[in-house]
Amino acid sequence: MNSQISLIQKIDALLPQTQCGLCGHRDGCLPYAKSMAEGEEANKCVPGGQPVADALAALLQRAALPAEPSVWPIQGDGRPQRMKAVIREDECIGCTKCFSACPVDAIIGAGKLMHTVLAELCTGCELCIPPCPVDCIDLVEDVQALPSEAARLAEQNDLRARYYAHIQREEQRRMHRKGPVVRAEIDSALFAQFSSQDSSVPEIEIADQSEKIAPVQDAKTAIELAKLRTQVKKLEKQLSVRDDAKKRALLQELSQQLNALQGA
Repeated sequence: MNSQISLIQKIDALLPQTQCGLCGHRDGCLPYAKSMAEGEEANKCVPGGQPVADALAALLQRAALPAEPSVWPIQGDGRPQRMKAVIREDECIGCTKCFSACPVDAIIGAGKLMHTVLAELCTGCELCIPPCPVDCIDLVEDVQALPSEAARLAEQNDLRARYYAHIQREEQRRMHRKGPVVRAEIDSALFAQFSSQDSSVPEIEIADQSEKIAPVQDAKTAIELAKLRTQVKKLEKQLSVRDDAKKRALLQELSQQLNALQGA
């Protein structure tokens, strides 16, 4: 590993991995890290706020600069208020346009059915809002206690892995997808280079190469649980209006699956 790659990884490790693009790099934190290593100013991470701007200045041995301002108030840790996306489910038309826009796969659902945001995975990046044709997505304050530094680091590592997996899946689907892609073009080679240097993230394969995904098991379990809960909730609502033997049997089966997965 050469010194430039090592520096970029150190910079990337300080970034919050929200992949929001507010720094001006639409492809997320890694491209901004690379650009900083090449001389770009280190104060543009909006969700990181002043603490991240100061940490980056110290790492790069540069003068500290005021962080780019956020529209959200500042928390006790000096960072902007953490936000979460919430879908107004009764207004959702199930268009799936928010799926590809979410960089960490925190939205679940199916075509023409209600979608749900997994709050524990959402970074509040706001990228799901513009493509929604019915404007049924809101941002709300994350009311959970501020994470410890250890918890923040674990969260950043998980988000990075989820984003790399998201990129790989999108690249593999690109050649077979009809219609426009929500996100901008990404530098697949850049992500492939850095994923191969870090065993904590899936190895990225460019779209025209062989398929290879190393899933994040805990994230997949969380998604499966959320899907089951959504299906159970929907069936319960339907059965409260009109009883149906088949739906009741399906509800019982899904409830058993949910209980088994929760106990795993």
